[in-house]
Amino acid sequence: MVPRIVTLSFVLLPIVAVAQKAEPKPAFTFSNLGYFKRFTKGTLHEFTPKGQTNLQKWTDMFTINDYPTAKTGEALASIANKVLTTYKTNKGIILQTDSVPRTAKKPAEHLIVVLFQRAGFAETAFARFVLSNGKGASMVYSHRIYGKNANPEMDAWITKNGGKTTMALMSMVGVPKH
Repeated sequence: MVPRIVTLSFVLLPIVAVAQKAEPKPAFTFSNLGYFKRFTKGTLHEFTPKGQTNLQKWTDMFTINDYPTAKTGEALASIANKVLTTYKTNKGIILQTDSVPRTAKKPAEHLIVVLFQRAGFAETAFARFVLSNGKGASMVYSHRIYGKNANPEMDAWITKNGGKTTMALMSMVGVPKH
């Protein structure tokens, strides 16, 4: 009887090991949701939650952009202004901008919240620009709603979630490892 139990345990151990490897750990958590790395090209890094692997049809995305040449508050502000201009050029509706002045302990930061209304979807992006480890970066949380009623649905989503999403982004300590 003992040999059968030993044999059974040798059969089950590989199955348990495979099941444990099948669930990778998220790269980081934002608003109590784990985000997994999906795409990187140069200084652009895109993450989506579990189940949102299709980068053509996602609902929640977190993007980190590195700006390695931005090493000062002035350079970071310049990048944030360029992104703001790009959003406006692409018919983004600016919902909020804010700058947190630098202190003796912390460099200045910038925030842009923008709404894009397109045929077939609406997207809101919350972009925070920071200096981290002596280099500029932006952390952008984006939420999309698809369909013919995307615009009114997005308005309701922003009313319900906009403030807490901004607070969650602004309260992040450091840029997630990527």
